[in-house]
This record gives sequence, structure tokens and C-alpha cells, in this order.
Amino acid sequence: MKRLVLPFAALALLAARPAFAQPSPTPALDVIPEKMPFDIPYGTPITLERAQSVIAAVVAEAKKHDYKMNATVVDSNGDLIAFARMDGAQLASIEISEHKARAAARFRRITKLFENGMQGGMVYFSTLDGVIASRGGIPLVENGKIIGAIGVSGGAGSQDEICANAGAGVINK
Repeated sequence: MKRLVLPFAALALLAARPAFAQPSPTPALDVIPEKMPFDIPYGTPITLERAQSVIAAVVAEAKKHDYKMNATVVDSNGDLIAFARMDGAQLASIEISEHKARAAARFRRITKLFENGMQGGMVYFSTLDGVIASRGGIPLVENGKIIGAIGVSGGAGSQDEICANAGAGVINK
């Protein structure tokens, strides 16, 4: 008969936990906000020329750090406007960058919020079609309206986010 043996570190953590410790509170999902969250109207979709300038800013930032990135710009509906894959960028990240951009546009928020929510126990996010819980997707907002979104993938989430912020900075001022 096999016995389950917990690693020493796990036993130490269990022993160190006070008996009175309460589990982390679950998010207050029943709280009704006074205003609609992320209620940013959709505007006229971004043009190809502007989308290419967003991607150029992503590529310039990636080159500063020697990152190899995929960058996608979508319109306000989440449909592809422009894409660039840097030499040597991870192939799987092509679709991931598209997914980040589409989620940022359609859900009208940065994808880092989904990542934070999932890490904080809001696992219901995983039931929503089109969500990606990974930073690097940012809506492009001009004059208070979403005109598109940028999605960047190829490195660690923090690297993707740095490059996505550089691209978004072309529009989000």
C-alpha cells in the first residue's frame, strides 16, 4: 500500500498557518455598481495607417529590449487591421496576440484585468467566450471612444505588456 507523503515545505506551511486563519474572501459578485463598468462607447474604427504606427511603436520598444514579438491591431469590433511578426518570434504567439487584441476591443478593457481576476479567484472568467487571462491586450481609445485594440505576445506577460503599452501610447494620450 502506497502512502501519500507531503513534501517538507508543504508540511511546514500547514503547520505555520494559524488555526484561526480564515480563507480569503471571495469577490463580491452581488455588489451592484452605480455605473456600468467599462462603459466606453465604440467609435470609428482605426485606419490602417494608424494601426501600422501602433505596430511600429511596439516593434521599436521590443527591439530596445531584444524581444521577439507578434503584434496585432484590430478595429473596434475586434477584426484584424494590421499584424507584424518580428523575426524569430514564437509561432504560437501569432494567435495569442490576435486573441489579446480581440478581447481588449470586445470587452473594452485591458486583458491584464482578466489575468488579475483569475489569479484572485474569479474563475468564472474562464466561462466567458473570447476571454484571455494574459496581459498584453489594450484598447485603443481616442476622444473617449474605442477605435480598436493592440495585442502583443511573444515573451513573458510583463514583456508583452511593456510593448503593448508602447503601441497603445500612440493613440491613448
